[in-house]
Amino acid sequence: MKVNELAENLMITADTVRYYTRNGFLSPLKNVDNGYKSYSVKDQKRLSFIVSARHLGFSVNDIAKILSEADQGHSACELVRALIEKKLIETERQFQKTLALRNRLQSAIVDWQDKPNKAPTSDMICHLIEGFSDELTNTK
Repeated sequence: MKVNELAENLMITADTVRYYTRNGFLSPLKNVDNGYKSYSVKDQKRLSFIVSARHLGFSVNDIAKILSEADQGHSACELVRALIEKKLIETERQFQKTLALRNRLQSAIVDWQDKPNKAPTSDMICHLIEGFSDELTNTK
């Protein structure tokens, strides 16, 4: 199958197929007559795996490691478990940071609700930001 057909089958863009081909994740045959790449069912299954892994948050480097294990005939499951646990910890950490930012934004909205707009001065650009004190983190 050609690039566009593979992309359509997996509901991704042709550029995505080309990206993974260019970076060595797929090995299509090249038609010597017309120069088109021809992807096999094996390529489609491999790319489907890659797309699924990306949806789980695995990085391209993670996927390369996983595929390398599998290509050597080794189970990649132990590596996958370790990577996903690390990814969950990172995601939880980022989620907590995002929640803290959300709380600061909500506090700012409440704090600024009745404050007037002011022109900048030699000491202040925007009094709302410069005068805001987030008591939870004690930052300005």
